[in-house]
Amino acid sequence: MSKRPEFEFVKTAACRDARVNNCPAVAVNVPGVVALCNTEDPDTIVVMTAAEWADLSAAVKGGEYDLNA
Repeated sequence: MSKRPEFEFVKTAACRDARVNNCPAVAVNVPGVVALCNTEDPDTIVVMTAAEWADLSAAVKGGEYDLNA
């Protein structure tokens, strides 16, 4: 079994307030890999390639996941 990489998660500026503990966090410190987690459940990590992250980011920016639609 391979060792899990050590991800260095970063929260958005809005979530850096110590009173907020349920924010999405992203790690890009492992080459070719993007990892996501929720700071409320940091042991659950979603991992994708950089290309998959680019596709997801483009879809979000394009409104494909607009919850208000």
